[in-house]
Amino acid sequence: MRVIREKTESVTPVWGAAAMATGIVAIGLHLVGADWPSRGLFAIGVTIWAGLAAVFVARLAADRARWNADAITPGALTAIAATDVLGTWLSLFGRQNVAVGALVIAAVLWAVLLPVVVGHLRGAVPGAAYLVCVSTQSLVVLSATLAVALPAQRFKWPAICLFVLGLLLYGLVLAHFDFKQLRTGAGDHWVAGGAIAISALAAAKLTAATHDHDVLRVVTLILVAMALAWYAVLLVCEVRWPRLRFDARRWSTVFPLGMTSVACLFSGTTLKIPAFTTLGKVLLWPAVVVWAVVAIGALRRLRVSDEPG
Repeated sequence: MRVIREKTESVTPVWGAAAMATGIVAIGLHLVGADWPSRGLFAIGVTIWAGLAAVFVARLAADRARWNADAITPGALTAIAATDVLGTWLSLFGRQNVAVGALVIAAVLWAVLLPVVVGHLRGAVPGAAYLVCVSTQSLVVLSATLAVALPAQRFKWPAICLFVLGLLLYGLVLAHFDFKQLRTGAGDHWVAGGAIAISALAAAKLTAATHDHDVLRVVTLILVAMALAWYAVLLVCEVRWPRLRFDARRWSTVFPLGMTSVACLFSGTTLKIPAFTTLGKVLLWPAVVVWAVVAIGALRRLRVSDEPG
């Protein structure tokens, strides 16, 4: 038991972005018809999710002070988003009962963690702070997905309320965001764009759930345009200020790459805009490549940490 505790001591909530990133790339692969690679990535994402859940449940039992310190950080919200993303994949593959269970778990975590994290946001905040928006919109995405798949209209109105709240939380963080992170951030600065991308996906999902509501169509178009603008800005910043060393926060770069692709793919289908669908397909492959690069970096980091001395 002591050996396991020592091995997991360096694990922080930031690593939850690995499950988020893996899950959203798996969804993207499914949307372009690559189901077997999608299933493989989903299995990896669930393994990461289960491993992290075990670590933090054990930490809750053995080291309450450390757990409390972790719970007030924005990274803690990756638990919510990862659960919702993996739940959305399950719904797309017809596992509605399990997806509902994932939604319940995520909703409970959201109710417990979000107020604590928002209450501890102080001063200029990093990109990870946008997870207050991401975690909220992830509930919208899964709820709206289930509203169509079951169908179950009882999910629709709570999802709309959460969607509006997610946008308000985005504005709150944007007002306090440290824009120097675009130059110095270690990877989680990409969540500034990822939060808008998941908001665009949430709007598209709600559009489908409400039978093509005109207001939601317009909101979806605006949010997709904003997500693409953020994507371009963040990409330029990566070229201008390269950050090539591995950092666990790089998983928070993979997630927005995959989410922007999925938002375009689903919006293109829902709004019947082929250009969005084509763009989503194009953007998926950089997300797959970056996922592979970050995964290799993570495996190397774990191997080095296991070496004696």
